[in-house]
Amino acid sequence: MSEGPQRLRKELGLFDVYAISTGAMFSSGFFLLPGLAAAKTGPSVALADLVAGLFILPAMFSVAELATAMPRAGGAYYFLDRALGPLVGTVGGLGTWLALVLKSAFALVGMGAYLGIYFDIPIKPLAIGLTIAFMLINIVGAKETSGLQRALVTALVAIMVFFVAQGLVFVSNDLAASGVAARERFSPFLAFGFQGFMATVGFVFVSYAGLTKVASVAEEIRNPDRNIPLGMVLSLGTAAFVYTVGVLIIVAVLPADELRHDLTPVATAAQAFFEWLPGGLGVMLIVAAAIAAFASTGNAGILSASRYPLAMARDRLVSSRFGTLGRFHTPTFAIVVTGLLMIGSILFLDVEAIAKLASAFQLALFSLLCLAVIIMRESRIAGYDPGFRSPLYPWIQIFGFVTPFWLISEMGELAVLFTGGLITLTIGWYFVYGRARTVRAGAVFHTFARLGELQHAGLDAELRGIVKEKGLREEDPYDEVVARAVVLDLDRALPFGDLIVLAADRLSKQTGVPAEQLSRGFQQEVEAGFMPVARGAALPHLRIAGVLERPTMLIVRSVDGIGIRDAAESVHAIFFLLSPEDEPGQHLRLLGHLATHVDDHGFVERWLDARDADELRHTLLREERSLSLRIDRGSAAADLIGRAIVDIDLPGDALVALIRRGGHGLIPHGSTVLAEGDRLTVIGGPDAIRTLAERYGPQ
Repeated sequence: MSEGPQRLRKELGLFDVYAISTGAMFSSGFFLLPGLAAAKTGPSVALADLVAGLFILPAMFSVAELATAMPRAGGAYYFLDRALGPLVGTVGGLGTWLALVLKSAFALVGMGAYLGIYFDIPIKPLAIGLTIAFMLINIVGAKETSGLQRALVTALVAIMVFFVAQGLVFVSNDLAASGVAARERFSPFLAFGFQGFMATVGFVFVSYAGLTKVASVAEEIRNPDRNIPLGMVLSLGTAAFVYTVGVLIIVAVLPADELRHDLTPVATAAQAFFEWLPGGLGVMLIVAAAIAAFASTGNAGILSASRYPLAMARDRLVSSRFGTLGRFHTPTFAIVVTGLLMIGSILFLDVEAIAKLASAFQLALFSLLCLAVIIMRESRIAGYDPGFRSPLYPWIQIFGFVTPFWLISEMGELAVLFTGGLITLTIGWYFVYGRARTVRAGAVFHTFARLGELQHAGLDAELRGIVKEKGLREEDPYDEVVARAVVLDLDRALPFGDLIVLAADRLSKQTGVPAEQLSRGFQQEVEAGFMPVARGAALPHLRIAGVLERPTMLIVRSVDGIGIRDAAESVHAIFFLLSPEDEPGQHLRLLGHLATHVDDHGFVERWLDARDADELRHTLLREERSLSLRIDRGSAAADLIGRAIVDIDLPGDALVALIRRGGHGLIPHGSTVLAEGDRLTVIGGPDAIRTLAERYGPQ
C-alpha cells in the first residue's frame, strides 16, 4: 500500500526473452570454436556441445526460479545480493558487468572482422562505430532494442536452420561428390580419450553462458512467471540443436586435420554443400549469419550489462547516477558508461583472450546462483514466491553448485587466476565503497534465524512488495474469495478490539477455527505492527495450519470509521483474510491485490457510496472477471427460474460463486434451484464473462 521506486517499463514479451537469450549465446561458440574444440577431442566435439547444454540446465532452472520470484533489473546481482548479502551481490554485479563488457566488445570485434571480408575497413574503428550505434539504440528504449534483437535472431535462426537442413541432406548422401563416406569422419570418436572429451565440455560450455543474461531485464518483461522460463527453454533448445547438429555436420563434411586448424569452419563446410547457389551466395549467407550472431550478442550484451550498475545504484553500491532513467525511461548513464568501457576494451585490450577468461567468472556465477536458490528456499521467507519452481530441488542445485568449479579447473591455471583476481577486485570495491552505504542482509540470515540467529526484516518487506507488484496468478481464487465473503456493514463505530472479537466469531462459524485462536492471532498481528493500514483501509490477516482448506474473508464497512492504534486516520474498510498455512505465496498475492484496490484513486468514496453488501463486493471484484445477474420474469435471464445450476449452460470457466436471496447469501451447489428475484454473482475468465453479458444483457 505504498509507492515503490521508479521502475522500468514492462515492454518485453516471450519473443523478446527468446531473442535476448538466443542472441546472447550465438557468436563465437558456433562460428569460431568448433575447430578449436575438435582439436581437443576429435569427432566427439558434437557430443561435447550436447553435454555442455545439459550442464547449463541447473543454472537455467535456478535463474528462472529466482527471476520469477524477484523480477528486478540487475539479474544475477539482485539475486545474489538478496540471497547471500551485499558482499556477494557486489562480486556478482560488478564481476558480471565487467565480464559482459568484455564479451560484448569481443562480439563486436568479431562482427567487424566478418564485415571486413567484404568492406575494406579497419576492424577496431568499425567495432567502435558499432558499439556507439548499439549504445544509441539501447538509450532509445528496451522495446526498440528488442525489436532489433528480434530481427537479428530471426535472420540468424533462419539461416542456421537452412544450413542444418542442407547439411543433413548432403551428409545423408555420404558425400557422394567426393567419394568419402561421412561416417569415416567419426573414427576414432574419442580421439584423445575421455579426459580430452570432458576438457572439451568445459571449453564449449561457455557457448551457453549467455542463456541466463535475460534475467537482468526481468523487470521489463511482461508476465515474467511464464515468459522467462518458457523463453529460456525455447532458447536453449534452439542453441543445443544448432550447436549439436550443426557441429555434427561440420565434422562429417571436413577432414579432421582441416577442421582442427579452421577458425571459420561453418563457412568452410557451407562451401561444400552450398555449391548449387550462384555467386558464392552460400558463403555470403553464413557471413550474414555470423554478423547477425555477433551483432545480437553485442546488442544483448549492452542491454543486459547496463542493468547491473542500475540495480547496484538503487542499493547504493555504486554512484546514484547509474540509477537515473533518461527521457526514454532507460538507464542512459549506465548504458553510456557500459559503451565507453567496451570502446576502451576494444582499443587497449586483447579482447578475445580476456573475454574467454571472463567466461570462467561466469561459471563461478552459475555456481553461486544455484546456491542462492537453496538459500532462498531454506530461509522460508513468506515473500519468496517464484512463479516457476526448479525441478529436482535441491539435487540439481547441488550439482550446479559443484560442476562449474570443476569446469573452471579444466580451463587451466590462467582461468582460475583471472576468476580469483576479478573476485578479489570486486570484494575490494565493496569494502572501500559499498560497505558503509548499506545495512542490508541477505536471505541467508533468515536461514540462520531458524537456528535462533539474526534475520533482516527489510528483505521480507521488499519481497512482499514484489509479490504485490506481480499481481495475481490465473489459479488464484481471488474473485471467489471476495464473492463469497461475509459482509458486516456497521451502523456505529466500534473499538477495534471489539471488532476483532466480532470478526473472529463470524469467521469461526465459517471455518471451524476456534474463535479464541483467531482473536488472539489478529490481536498479536496488530500489536506486532504487521497489519497493513493505509488510505482508509486495514488488512488484518492470518495463515492457519491444518483446519483451513481454502482462503476465507470477512469484509467490514464502517461509515463512521474505526480508530486503530498508531494509525494516522480512521479506517472505513477492513478485510479479515484467512489462508491455509501451506500457501504463503497465494496469501500474499491475495493481500497484494486487495491493497491494489485500496490504492486506487477514489476507493474510499466508492466504498462509502455502495448501497449494499453486493455493491461492496463488486467494488473489490475485477470488473472483467465478474458479473452480477438478477433473475426476474420478463428479463433475458427469466428462463433460469426453476432450473438447477448444474443444468445451466455456463461458458468456459464461469462459476456461480454466490446467490443473494431474500437478503441472505447462499453458497450455491450444483443442485441449487434458482428462484425469481435471485441475484447471482458469477465469476470467470474475461471471455466467459463477456459471453454471459451478451447473453443476458447489461446488469
